[in-house]
Amino acid sequence: MLVRKVPGFVPASPWGLRLPQKFLFLLFLSGLVTLCFGALFLLPHSSRLKRLFSASRTQQPGLEVMAEIAGHHSVSEQEPPPNPAPAAPAPGEDDPSRLVGVLRRKGWLRRTRPTGPREEGNRVAALRPQEESVRFTFDYNGFRSRLRHPVLGTRTDESKESQSLVRAQREKIKEMMRFSWQNYRRYAMGKNELRPLTKDGFEGSMFEKGPHFVTLPYVLARLQFQDGQRNPREQKAANWFIKHCVHLAGAGGLSGATIIDSLDTLYLMELKEEFQEAKAWVQDSFHLNVSGEASLFEVNIRYIGGLLSAFYLTGEEVFRVKAIKLGEKLLPAFNTPTGIPKGVVNFKSGSWGWATAGSSSILAEFGSLHLEFLHLTELSGNPVFAEKVKHIRKVLREIDKPFGLYPNFLSPTSGNWVQHHVSVGGLGDSFYEYLIKSWLMSAKTDMEAKNMYYEALEAIETYLVNVSPGGLTYIAEWRGGILDHKMGHLACFSGGMIALGADDAKEDKRAYYRELAAQITRTCHESYARSDTKLGPEAFWFNSGREAVATQLSESYYILRPEVVESYMYLWRQTHDPIYREWGWEVVMALEKHCRTEAGFSGIQDVYSSNPNHDNRQQSFFLAETLKYLYLLFSEDNVLSLEDWVFNTEAHPLPVNRSDSFSIAGHPH
Repeated sequence: MLVRKVPGFVPASPWGLRLPQKFLFLLFLSGLVTLCFGALFLLPHSSRLKRLFSASRTQQPGLEVMAEIAGHHSVSEQEPPPNPAPAAPAPGEDDPSRLVGVLRRKGWLRRTRPTGPREEGNRVAALRPQEESVRFTFDYNGFRSRLRHPVLGTRTDESKESQSLVRAQREKIKEMMRFSWQNYRRYAMGKNELRPLTKDGFEGSMFEKGPHFVTLPYVLARLQFQDGQRNPREQKAANWFIKHCVHLAGAGGLSGATIIDSLDTLYLMELKEEFQEAKAWVQDSFHLNVSGEASLFEVNIRYIGGLLSAFYLTGEEVFRVKAIKLGEKLLPAFNTPTGIPKGVVNFKSGSWGWATAGSSSILAEFGSLHLEFLHLTELSGNPVFAEKVKHIRKVLREIDKPFGLYPNFLSPTSGNWVQHHVSVGGLGDSFYEYLIKSWLMSAKTDMEAKNMYYEALEAIETYLVNVSPGGLTYIAEWRGGILDHKMGHLACFSGGMIALGADDAKEDKRAYYRELAAQITRTCHESYARSDTKLGPEAFWFNSGREAVATQLSESYYILRPEVVESYMYLWRQTHDPIYREWGWEVVMALEKHCRTEAGFSGIQDVYSSNPNHDNRQQSFFLAETLKYLYLLFSEDNVLSLEDWVFNTEAHPLPVNRSDSFSIAGHPH
């Protein structure tokens, strides 16, 4: 004690180190340990990680439990036939075995004896000897008999003079589809997308349809106002990140996105040889034994949506089998405390993607699973898919919403909103779309979806809809009560959505919603008309005396997006106003002039340039959506009639389901 009181005396450590030196050494050592321990968690494929931190197979929830119950091997090890046995319910969910009993009593689940393996050439999954099964049989002929219109419509009298121009326009769009497909097949067959300038394929993480696919919401959070002003440096950095680095999660090793996305468009346009080429690739080369981190949302809307649509259009079993297998691979994303799925799933480990650890889930992603997952239950007999999306709906219905609005980020751990940023464009868009389409797909029995949609629409109408000084109606973005007076191209789908739901609104609101839909669509057309290329920018603003134009180069690009022509198609079918076909044909001509290259179609970097540079990407959604909506715009109303079909957010048609099992499994009344 006496020694310690002597001024300036510092005792040495047993290693000859003084206290400051000991502190620095221990700090370095603790940092090294932390780094090594943290690296263990950042290596999702590490065998050490699996040994130390993974539960045994029988303890893992979700997909592996499903495989064990049925006596199957894990999906990650092989590709068994779709498993109709129910998974253990997630916390807070109803017991799916109850639904199985109801379905079986209704005659929708049938036990069938294995008939022996099918010939290998059929490429349809057969039961293996070790796979005890309750095989599900879907009544495809019964489904087709319930359609009210022929899938491809009825033929009109082509000798009518009034139809000759429309027929020629439709044939032109068909030629554009054939040209896009042939160049993809020649230079990039089996890759995810075509790069037309370099005449090769792109296989990497190719999903950059919009900013709501970012797996690090922190970057988007930086777009918040600070002290009432936007930070220009952070705004610029975030815009760059969204544009160039948004595809952190991709297809998880899946390939052929353009092929899957094109199946129903090829069928619709009666490009029979091309459709058979695509089907053969799915049979022979579309493998699901892949590893990597996949976007739950993108795999669902592109791959599962495309396969489901192809099955309903053709009855080809290979599409149903692969859709259900792929759906099973997505189930681990739902293993969260709230049942709200993570945005990324690792196909190899069956866990979340490491990049989403601790991150928020995005409204447009987890809110856009309902249509496809209900059909997975319908085609597999497995209630787990319907149960997962019903639980999401329950969480969203019960959570407090600021002014009735749905913010874009939700914590899958706590079930609370992370921030109050509301958008009908990127990050939020397809959630609202799936509410009204769930109502329509249920043959108007899903009252919960209907009520949630119109309540959300009233809040949007009250707080987000604005009219510019020049008379243009637009839907602004909302950040904690402060409006951004801008619309993204992604938000231009809303004109079609509002038109689609107008007939089922309260009687005193129907005419208003029809007019609102028309005005929003007119505004989106203006964003095209005010550019040099007659194609619209990624985002456009209403401020400083400028309306419906982008204010910076980072928002001036066009990547072959479909949302504007999507609204043209819906407004045409509702009103038959020829202006929508006129506007649609303007888009066709602009695509031909500015986006067509020697080897396919490409996006452009600046719509305000009369000679824009190309971005060297033929996006898969150009074939799935843009060309399909243009073709339907110039087709009869009974071609993929809206009485029989709804389109998912990738424009894959899914049938209105009038079967008893569908309403029991998926829709509260």
